[in-house]
Amino acid sequence: MSSRINEPVALPAEQGASRWQRLRNGLRRASPFAYGVAAAFAALMLFNVLVPGPQQLTVNQVNEAVAQALASATPPPAYSALVYQAIRPSLVLIQTEGPGKDGEPGSGLGSGVVINDRGDILTSLHVVAEATGIEVTFADGTQSKGQVTASQPENDIAVLTAEQPPAQLLPATLGNPNAMRVGDEAFAVGNPFGLYSSMSAGVISGFDRSFQPSDSEQRLEGLIQIDAAVNPGNSGGPLLNRAGQVIGVIVGIVNPTEQEVFIGIGFAVPIDVAGAAAGWPPY
Repeated sequence: MSSRINEPVALPAEQGASRWQRLRNGLRRASPFAYGVAAAFAALMLFNVLVPGPQQLTVNQVNEAVAQALASATPPPAYSALVYQAIRPSLVLIQTEGPGKDGEPGSGLGSGVVINDRGDILTSLHVVAEATGIEVTFADGTQSKGQVTASQPENDIAVLTAEQPPAQLLPATLGNPNAMRVGDEAFAVGNPFGLYSSMSAGVISGFDRSFQPSDSEQRLEGLIQIDAAVNPGNSGGPLLNRAGQVIGVIVGIVNPTEQEVFIGIGFAVPIDVAGAAAGWPPY
């Protein structure tokens, strides 16, 4: 059995000193990192002290901000206002002179709408029937004598031409009554009782109605029924959809009391039918 008599033997004290030396060397190497972390933490604390974060809003502050935003918001105009703006330049007031009751001179009034660039005016025939004089007033205030150039008695429709129309005419935009449904919005614009350029709103109550005016032997067929208020002076005025397009011409009202006041049932000739009096093809 052999042994290595020349190898040094580590004593316990020397082993402990070696471990302590390694620990000290490790601490020296870790010191810069620890100092850096401490410095960063200190800088962060100092920043939070010098630059505090935003203050949290209270419930009252939030409610006040919302109320101010709602108060400053401008709501869009109603559809009825847009419809009125669209048709207003095309509306016409019609005033007539002719024989009245008991042979005395009489006068009448109604409404009309400019339908093309020539200045043709679509209205109800009963507004101008038997008139000895017709005066039309356009939206810009221009007044002119008018005359009937075409008529459609079976539908109570007439076409007027002004002798001196305005220099600038803005015809109405025509719509498609066949695209409408019961319950759709309907707007009537005219001159009831001479109240120029008045507007009323309602809905379409029915289609393909028939109506015989009390002072006529002609029965009108295929009418649009509406509940928008119409009164004497509205006759001949436009019936419009929510896009401001003309879908009919107002021709009459029904009242069981036989008085000329509105009770909720008005009638209009569809514009595709009325337009035939001006030479338009059916559409």
